[in-house]
Amino acid sequence: MPTKTIVGAILATALLITPVDVSAQSLDSGDTAWLATATVLVLFMTIPGLALFYGGMVRAGSVVSVMLQCFAITCVVSILWFIAGYSLAFGDSLGIVGTLNRILYSGLGEDVLWGSIPEPTFAMFQLTFAIITSALLVGTFVERLRFSAVLLFTAFWTLLVYAPVTHWVWGGGWLGTIGVLDFAGGIVVHVTAGATALVAILVLGPRPGFPARVPRPHNLPLSIAGAGMLWVGWMGFNGGSAIAADGNAGLAMAVTHISAAAGAFTWMMLEWLRRGRPSALGTITGAVAGLATITPAAGFVGPGAALLIGISAGSVCLGAVTMLRNVLKWDDSLDVIGVHLAGGALGTLLTSVLANSALGLFGGQESFSILRQIPVQLIGVVVTVIYTMAVSWVILAIVNAMVRQRVSETTLAEGLDAAVHDEWGYVLDSPSPVPPDSKGTFAAESPEQPAAGVEQREGEPFLTPDELRDALSPESRRQPATGGAQRVSEPFMDPSTSMAGLPAATTGQPVTGETRQESESVLSPDDLRAALAAEKPEPRE
Repeated sequence: MPTKTIVGAILATALLITPVDVSAQSLDSGDTAWLATATVLVLFMTIPGLALFYGGMVRAGSVVSVMLQCFAITCVVSILWFIAGYSLAFGDSLGIVGTLNRILYSGLGEDVLWGSIPEPTFAMFQLTFAIITSALLVGTFVERLRFSAVLLFTAFWTLLVYAPVTHWVWGGGWLGTIGVLDFAGGIVVHVTAGATALVAILVLGPRPGFPARVPRPHNLPLSIAGAGMLWVGWMGFNGGSAIAADGNAGLAMAVTHISAAAGAFTWMMLEWLRRGRPSALGTITGAVAGLATITPAAGFVGPGAALLIGISAGSVCLGAVTMLRNVLKWDDSLDVIGVHLAGGALGTLLTSVLANSALGLFGGQESFSILRQIPVQLIGVVVTVIYTMAVSWVILAIVNAMVRQRVSETTLAEGLDAAVHDEWGYVLDSPSPVPPDSKGTFAAESPEQPAAGVEQREGEPFLTPDELRDALSPESRRQPATGGAQRVSEPFMDPSTSMAGLPAATTGQPVTGETRQESESVLSPDDLRAALAAEKPEPRE
């Protein structure tokens, strides 16, 4: 027998008996480029997207505090994810949590792959999910938790709640094993954030004055801009969850957009029918509801199903927000429960039906038994809610033992920006050189000297706060709400108005601080200047 034939036979036999890792893949530059892009988009959702979205919804005296919390949470979660979070979520599985084989990103070299992409890129993509999930909680903590308490809670929560639940669903844990479908975070992101918000409002209680006085959003243009950034970033959030630059990623982006549009339009129309007018706040909240609800289904459903999910999101989440605020009297400050818990749970359950390809035009791409999948999805939601609420309650107790976690009424009255950070979101050029305080009114400075660091212009009257108020027509000032001192510059919502702008009962009455009454006089800028000039004191030496 020829030598070449013998050698060939030996090699062939060796290949047959040597195990081959058929799952091994090579680096795909297209997949890697897309996931890197998606990572940037998801990070953009938190800073600046969510920061702007939340910042515009709070009172003027808290805008810096809220935006800084989003920024600081990004820092805290990033450090903890590198130290242990990634390993707990995606390390070798113990069923309920990962091992510490990836602690400090151990072994994540540039040549180590997760599928067809470098594992460091995958770790960074997953980090952005951890960041925005923790930052969503700011919508509940606003004007309740002190800054130090927010950071401590975030640190514990990331490691004890977010990382384990992520492992259950995506890291090889038990929920993924039993067949739970969660494409991009209906359970991992929205249910965990919403369940934490639920236990937080029950433990911490409402903000002072609730429900009689609910501060209206002080700067809706900020919130609208933030909502737009969230919408754009969600393309990477859901599209990137395909972990490949393929048709699944493209379809996930398409259904995400459809659901967001349907959610926003549905909320706007329902509000229009009930209230007699559409609102910007309601419309952008509906868009976020549509985005949150499509998240678990994005890679499994088709465009027709996405339309149904968006319509369901707009109507169900609107009902949840209204019920929480006006029926249960729970102070869900920025609608984290009504939008994220309700939307995430709704989307997860709808996935068990609408992802089935048997539904045709309004179905999806999966083949499974709907009757079997519904209880599986329900188990995923219920277990996650129970676990998250229990652990979050323990974390709140621990944080409260470490630091005084609740913001005092004195601090809140002064404004978190000024009281906590000694900073202001707005220092506007005004006729008085005294800078506005955290609520937009003029700080009580000595009438003898201008405020420190503020240059008085030549010929400009220097007025004390009382002199300025006397110069204004008394009719131009609205009366404060019973039991509270309402600032002229800071209107409050009518108690029957939800955060999304929908009255709970009757309509037709003007919302406090929104519609000018006939008896009110409004000074034009020229009138104000003339009134100030009339009060001009003698020039000082």
